[in-house]
Amino acid sequence: MKRVAKVCKLQFQAGGARPGPALASAGINMPQFCSAFNDATKDRKGDIVPVIITAYEDKSFDFVLKTTPAAHMLKKAAGITKASGNPKTTIAGTITVDQLKEIAEYKMPDLNANSVEAAMRIVAGTAKNMGIKVEGWE
Repeated sequence: MKRVAKVCKLQFQAGGARPGPALASAGINMPQFCSAFNDATKDRKGDIVPVIITAYEDKSFDFVLKTTPAAHMLKKAAGITKASGNPKTTIAGTITVDQLKEIAEYKMPDLNANSVEAAMRIVAGTAKNMGIKVEGWE
């Protein structure tokens, strides 16, 4: 069995991982990781993809791709570039309940939720904190 040297949680643009300081700290073969990551995420262009890299002492590695962060997906759905600076008073954008459900269903594998409704409540909370109004959701 290989000995684990380090576990890193990083985020890259889909298909856009490049060797750099973030990867250097993981102590892995950067070009090899970048080409593997970029191949695995080429169908998710424009999204941010969180990745958990497990680096082993022999410089080999494994990685697990996670779902795009809810905040990124909410901004995309609402058609905004940044969240509200003061979500209590300023609404940055609006999404529909259908969009909320779509995001919740996509995020299900990474959320601590047993049902789509529970996942929708989690994502709706994120939206509320960002100043994004969900039409038809109270």
